Amino acid sequence: MNVSVIIPAAGLSARFGSFNKLNQEVGGRPLLMRTVELFTKRQEVGSIIVAGPPDSFDEFKGKYGASLGFHGATVVPGGRLGRWETVRNALASVPQDCTHIAVHDAARPAVSTQLLDRLFEAARTLGAVVPALRIAATVKRVSEEPCDVADHAEDAMADAILGDVGRRNIAARRVTETVDRQGLVEVQTPQIFEAALLRRAYAQEDLSEATDESSLVEKLGEPVHVVEGDVCNIKVTTPADLKLLRAILGVKPPTERPVHKRF
Repeated sequence: MNVSVIIPAAGLSARFGSFNKLNQEVGGRPLLMRTVELFTKRQEVGSIIVAGPPDSFDEFKGKYGASLGFHGATVVPGGRLGRWETVRNALASVPQDCTHIAVHDAARPAVSTQLLDRLFEAARTLGAVVPALRIAATVKRVSEEPCDVADHAEDAMADAILGDVGRRNIAARRVTETVDRQGLVEVQTPQIFEAALLRRAYAQEDLSEATDESSLVEKLGEPVHVVEGDVCNIKVTTPADLKLLRAILGVKPPTERPVHKRF
């Protein structure tokens, strides 16, 4: 088994705020490097390809190129249109002799060894394997249009005195349906595929609606199999996720320098 791992890292981290989540320190190293290191000691992995942001690729390569090169990873420009374009760009750099291709979120650095063992073992006999967790919570579908919950008379008086200061901003949406959760799962990464199968999936004409790689394989009519995921395998999307990640990994946040030593 010769696995090539693609790590899409071209996103803008829009929901994280004004900072790039991949640059955040996790146990003394950037989050991105923690993710890459998951695969550097796996016997099955023959190559790692990190696809960075195309509009700031030189900066990205300057920041991470040496460290990624030390781990034997290749750095390539990702896409602007979405994850699918980033993965498609990275596929061009996958060695032709690899038997399998894994795709893993750059912001998931807490994958356990046990989960990787399950995935690689299943991928030896199954063409497409993804980790997933059963959905335990009640799932509801809601309307796109928010409801107006403001007390206009009270708000008008407050606005006259305070302007926007103290204004409550509450978003409420109407429930349209309670979804039957039987058989529903929440999919994680890494997702692992036979190399020829994933290349065929990305050779399809319309890729724009793909939310993950397995959906493109499903579009071919090929089976995708699920193995048990891991609740600790979280994807960092918001600052709160970063705090949870540090707790899971048992690392402390970086200590701020005293004010008198900052300059």
